[in-house]
Amino acid sequence: MSVWMSRPGRAGGVPHNSNIDPFAADFEMNLAQPLSRSVRLNGFATCLRLEQIYWRILERIAKANQCSVNTVLSYVDREVHLRHGGVKNFSGLVRVICVVFLLQMEVAR
Repeated sequence: MSVWMSRPGRAGGVPHNSNIDPFAADFEMNLAQPLSRSVRLNGFATCLRLEQIYWRILERIAKANQCSVNTVLSYVDREVHLRHGGVKNFSGLVRVICVVFLLQMEVAR
């Protein structure tokens, strides 16, 4: 565990007796690099910029649904418009959907 995580009185509610270091020695820093991809959302071409880790998660979601990443993103775009009238930060919504997917997979184990 890093010294940062084990310091007593760490701000933000991080438990100082935790054995989980989110910034492990083998952390792949390139996963945090933003990557822009051209996507087609319900027939409209656009560019979506996400960190590489989110593209990997989107690929998992697509595989789980036996479809393409573009199909997943089109579904999200369509549903957010139908259910909520749209969203100002589509990239942020996609990131949240990726995290929720991983959390749901964790619960399903």
